[in-house]
Amino acid sequence: MINGSFRQVFLSLICSLLMSIASANEGNETLSKMPTSPLDTLDFSNNTNPVVFERSSLQALAINDPWEAMNRRIYHFNQRADEYVLLPMVKGYRFLLPSFIRTGIHNVFSNLSDVSNLLNSILQLKPARAAHTTGRLLLNTTVGLAGIFDPASALGLTQQREDFGQTLGFYGVQAGPYVMLPLLGPSNMRDAGGRAIDISAGTQINYINNADIKAKYPALFGVEVVDERANTAYAYGSLNTPFEYEKLRYVFQKSRELQISD
Repeated sequence: MINGSFRQVFLSLICSLLMSIASANEGNETLSKMPTSPLDTLDFSNNTNPVVFERSSLQALAINDPWEAMNRRIYHFNQRADEYVLLPMVKGYRFLLPSFIRTGIHNVFSNLSDVSNLLNSILQLKPARAAHTTGRLLLNTTVGLAGIFDPASALGLTQQREDFGQTLGFYGVQAGPYVMLPLLGPSNMRDAGGRAIDISAGTQINYINNADIKAKYPALFGVEVVDERANTAYAYGSLNTPFEYEKLRYVFQKSRELQISD
């Protein structure tokens, strides 16, 4: 009986061993069939020149930019000017002036820009926004000491920007071709013309004698440029992509569409 039991145990071990070997061989066959690279499982088009884009890519590229070659050159010029001129000026500006003085300067220019915001709100038939901006102007010009302080924002009357490009868009004027303006950055034909009108209005409207003061001290124009750059968060290369020109162009267009529809 002992020999019979021994034979049964021995046969069981042999069967288990054979089954293990068979399972291992089956596993090896499965592994051998697996691709050594994920690319092995992809099906490639036989077309010699496939051009396939996602819908979002098509939307980003479908922008009216007939002067792209020139715009790209201006874009690279702006990048170099920003790196070697404007940003060093901003760095020196921040080094020389304490933050509370820089804040006061920025508040003054922001208060003056509300004159243009008010005019464009009226032109766009937005009475609530016009009243809002009027309240900001009155409060910041009086209590805020000609705009040095910004009590209006502290009370919830935040600035609501309106420019003449938005006014033209409000009345149905099409954006026209995309243009990259020297130093000023992305724009289009409609908004470039609107910006010229806004700048001209700023020099003609002598609100709290600002036009006379700027005419007497032209250096203030330079201070305004440096202040605007110091308070602009965008930096060339910050999008971390080789397609920054296309991304910037797309973001500009969509932001303008949202501003005009607001």
